[in-house]
Amino acid sequence: MSSKNDATPRRQQVYTLLVELGRKEGDGLPKDATGAALMCYASGVDEAEAVRETVAILKQADLAPLDVSGYGTAEERTAQGHEMDDDERALMQRALDENSVIVAQVTPHFD
Repeated sequence: MSSKNDATPRRQQVYTLLVELGRKEGDGLPKDATGAALMCYASGVDEAEAVRETVAILKQADLAPLDVSGYGTAEERTAQGHEMDDDERALMQRALDENSVIVAQVTPHFD
């Protein structure tokens, strides 16, 4: 009989996610905004877990996530030619150290 403890632990990684938000009462977005985009760094053993955790946390914060686009780990982004400054890398490291979701940027949308 095997248990979860017998499995080799999978390493946490940090994923860059772009989350599109709709409006919800009490969401804290500007009054005339139609939604927003959030740039997030989220830890997870895979991107699917990072997305699930991010959506759950945003819903707990009374936000209305509509869509999530994943841009991969720092290594994957570097391989794709993305440039990341020291501040961005520090936020990604913080997400890993704290096993958390960091909202790095909020861009409200207006019609």
